[in-house]
Amino acid sequence: MNTIILFLILACSFPIGYLLKYLTKEELKSGRKYFQMVWFVSLIIAIGMLFYPTEDLIYKQAVIFTLLFIANIAFISWK
Repeated sequence: MNTIILFLILACSFPIGYLLKYLTKEELKSGRKYFQMVWFVSLIIAIGMLFYPTEDLIYKQAVIFTLLFIANIAFISWK
């Protein structure tokens, strides 16, 4: 059940990213390099968390899905 909720929240990042891109066209021009940096760092940390040894699976899933949510929004806004 927890994983389904996390996937639903992650799926919400797509419309939020497109909304952010639509509402902030002027700011995206100057902040393009920052969106690229946020996207790259979020993906690297999310991949690193896959290999991070921890006993708490829910914590690990929450961190990974949060980072993927941020990466999706940054990628959509950047492109």
